[in-house]
Amino acid sequence: MPYVIAAPCIADFACVDICPVNCIAPRPNDDSFDDAEQLYIDPDVCISCGACVDVCPVLAIYESRDLPEKWRHYAEINRDYFWVLEQGPA
Repeated sequence: MPYVIAAPCIADFACVDICPVNCIAPRPNDDSFDDAEQLYIDPDVCISCGACVDVCPVLAIYESRDLPEKWRHYAEINRDYFWVLEQGPA
């Protein structure tokens, strides 16, 4: 199961730095960085290693099946962020 970043995310970037497959975005040098409300995990790239969970200072990262009910919609929000990136500018 891929991991999901939920509402408490404060864009600390510790998770970005530790991810072995670079599935967390946006990075500070990405064009979309200034417009992003939080960080997101690409579910198609995530290898479910859990490294990001251990470094998150606000406990915002969950395995998708363990998301609290109030944040279940964040699985779709994370997935949609990468779908939009793949589509490119309109």
